[in-house]
Amino acid sequence: MLDNWNDNALIYHIFPIGALGAPRNNDGGPVEHRILKIMDMIPHIKDLGFNTILFAPIFESESHGYDTTDYMKIDRRLGTNEDFRIVCNKLHEEGIRIVLDGVFNHSGRKFAPFLDVKEKLQDSPYCDWFANLNFGGSSPMGDPFWYESWNGCYNLVKFNLANWHVCDYLMEAVRMWISEFDIDGLRLDAADCLNMNFVERLKSETSEIKPDFWLMGEIIHGDYNRWAHPGAMDSVTNYECFKGIWSSHNDKNYFEIAHSINRQSGNGGIYSSINLYTFVDNHDVSRLASTLKDKNDLKNCYTLLYGMPGIPSVYYGSEYGIEAVKIEGSDDNLRPEFTPEAWEKEYGTELLSHIRKLGKVYKEVPALRRGGYCPMAISNRQFVFARDLDGKKAFVILNCDDTDATVTFHAEGSVKYDVIMGDISVNRDGNNMTVTVKGHESAVIA
Repeated sequence: MLDNWNDNALIYHIFPIGALGAPRNNDGGPVEHRILKIMDMIPHIKDLGFNTILFAPIFESESHGYDTTDYMKIDRRLGTNEDFRIVCNKLHEEGIRIVLDGVFNHSGRKFAPFLDVKEKLQDSPYCDWFANLNFGGSSPMGDPFWYESWNGCYNLVKFNLANWHVCDYLMEAVRMWISEFDIDGLRLDAADCLNMNFVERLKSETSEIKPDFWLMGEIIHGDYNRWAHPGAMDSVTNYECFKGIWSSHNDKNYFEIAHSINRQSGNGGIYSSINLYTFVDNHDVSRLASTLKDKNDLKNCYTLLYGMPGIPSVYYGSEYGIEAVKIEGSDDNLRPEFTPEAWEKEYGTELLSHIRKLGKVYKEVPALRRGGYCPMAISNRQFVFARDLDGKKAFVILNCDDTDATVTFHAEGSVKYDVIMGDISVNRDGNNMTVTVKGHESAVIA
C-alpha cells in the first residue's frame, strides 16, 4: 500500500530569501551560499516535531522569488544547485520531506523567453508563451506591446498555459527538480489562475515519476473541490479556517470556527475527502501575534490548528510569537531573517514550548492526524471537539475566556483516557466527562 506521507505531515514553512538574510533585489552579483544555513536549522525544526519543509521560491528571480527568471537554477543570493542538493540530501537523511513553491502562473520580466520577445517583437518564437500578448498597444512598463499580468502586477508576466511549449518547459523544470533534488511535492502559487489541463498533466506526470508526489494549491476563495480532486491537486490552502481561527478568538465566538470546521469536515462535510493545508499565518498575511487582540489566545490558536482536521503548517518565526503587520506595497517585514536567539530574548519561550508539546502529541496520537471530526460542546468561549480513528478518540478542549471554565461532554465510559497535554482537572461520571480549563488555556485528552 502506498505510503500517504502527507496524511502525517507537520509542515514548517520557510521563506528562504528573507529567512537566510538575502538582499531584497537580485543585482546579478556573485553567488552566495546562504541555502547551506538551512542545515543549521534542522535541530530546531526536528525539536518542534516538523517532518516537512515548505520552501517559498528558491529559483533565480529579480526580487521576492515570484518573479522567476530561471526555473532551472537556484537563486544566486541563496547558492548553487549543488548547495541545494546537499541540503536536500541532509534533510532526507533526517527524515524531513521537501516541498517547493511552483510558480507556474507567471514569470519575471527578465525570464529569457520574455527578453526575446522584447528584443525581436513579432519575430520572437516566444510570443505565444505569454497570455494575451499583442502589439496593438503598449504595456504599463513601456513595452511596445501589451500582455496579461498577475493581478495587475506587470512585473509578473502571465504564462499562456494553453501553449504546450510553455507546459513542456515547466514540466522539464519539475522533472529536473525531482531528479536533482528528490523533492516530495509542490505548492502551486496562484493555483486558482492555473489552466486545469496543465494541473492535470502536472499531477499525472509527477505521479508517474514519484507515486506519492504531493500537489497543494494556493486558493484564497471558492469551492476547494474545484481544484482538489483525483487527478488534480491533492490539497489546497484553507483560507476559510485561517480567518476563522483568529477571528473566533478576537470576537470571543467559537461558533464561527466550529461552523467552518463542521461544514468542511463534519458529518457530510463538503471537504471531508480533502486533507486541507491549515495555517494561522504565512508569508502573505500579518503574523498571528499581530492579528490577535489578546496575545493570551496564541496558544489556543495553535492547539486548534494542530487539533482540527487538516495538515498543520507553522510559518518560521511564528513559533516564538513574533509580530509583523502586512503593509501596502511590501511584504518584506513578513519575511525577516531567522534570528531565534533575538526572538527568544524579545518574545520568550512560552509559545515555543507549547508548540513543541503539540508536535509531540501530534506524532503520538494518530486520531489528530487522520481521524474524523465531531463537535462535542460549543459556547461562545469554550469549544470541545473529538477526533476519532478506528474507535480511538482524542478530545480537544479550548477556553478563550479570561477565567476558568468547566465543560461537560459525552465520552465512552469503558475507555480510559489520559490527559496528555494541558493543566486541567478531569472528572468522570459514567459516559460524561467534566473538565475544568484555566483561562486562555487548552488541552488534549486521548
